[in-house]
Amino acid sequence: MEAGHVVVLFLLGISSFVAPVRHSLKYLSTSYTEVPNLPEFVAAYEVDGVQIIHYDSNTTRAVPTQDWMNDIVDDDPKFWKKLTETMKHNQQTSKEALEIMKWLFNQTGGLHIGQVTAGCEWDDETGEVNRFDKYCYDGEDFLWLDPKTNTWICPRLQGVFTKRKLNHKKAQLTRHEADFVRDCPDLLKIFLNYRKSLMRQVIPSVSLLRKTPSSPVTCRATGFYSHRADLFWTKDGKELNEGVVKGEILLNNDSTFQMSADLDLSLVKEDDWWRYSCVFRLAGAQQEIVTKLDKRAIPTDNSVGIGSIIAIVIIVFVLLLLKPASVFARYYFWNAIC
Repeated sequence: MEAGHVVVLFLLGISSFVAPVRHSLKYLSTSYTEVPNLPEFVAAYEVDGVQIIHYDSNTTRAVPTQDWMNDIVDDDPKFWKKLTETMKHNQQTSKEALEIMKWLFNQTGGLHIGQVTAGCEWDDETGEVNRFDKYCYDGEDFLWLDPKTNTWICPRLQGVFTKRKLNHKKAQLTRHEADFVRDCPDLLKIFLNYRKSLMRQVIPSVSLLRKTPSSPVTCRATGFYSHRADLFWTKDGKELNEGVVKGEILLNNDSTFQMSADLDLSLVKEDDWWRYSCVFRLAGAQQEIVTKLDKRAIPTDNSVGIGSIIAIVIIVFVLLLLKPASVFARYYFWNAIC
């Protein structure tokens, strides 16, 4: 394997806990044009949804976002320097690719966003590896790899030539697939050693809450790890779908997770409350946490106004780092369109 590829492949991290589970390994990057007050390039490494490294074109430095990442320098003192140089190269390549996309779509100035998604999922029990590579432009899919057929797919007319050129390189596709399936799980195992402090299951606290006497009851689980978990409502032990709204899994400041599930009480007869329960299930755990629907256990938060406004700011990250990812960004995509 080429030395440059070894550097790229080493700049990764994973997460794990004792129970067999699928682990995701991702690198996210986004390139912008003409966006005031934002860096033109932002990148982040994620391990099972937890950011471990950040880089942007304003600071031009790769920095750890988890304390355990600092331990890497004990084995490789030049780790952060190598990673920073890799990211500078990715920044330049992404900028050039974005300009090519503008040319393909016959565009000039204005706001444009280029995104690359690449990474893998690895099952630590079966050894199965699933990979994903995708390039998006201005929020729409442009080109992605079908791992089952090991071919590139493009739904856009502007990408037909790119797709044909990439799929014509059969030997290169086969070689990169073989390297990926071998190297990705190897890297995950290496980084398990750096994440010993997180190789555990953390059981959450589960509570019930109503914002007002007329609002749904919210079951909230917080402080659990890993994010491979589920939270749902049951009636007589059977999972409910009607009248239930599940929230997304969110990251806490301490790298644990939280999630919630709402139950519409207007569909529940008062005499039947005892038949309902909120159930939290953590992948690999031997027991579930079951919380009975009990009026005495449900505080009401009247401080929350109905007209509360939540402002959502979205900064899109996109993926790039694994060896196939860097090859895709630097070689596949760039060489195909040039």
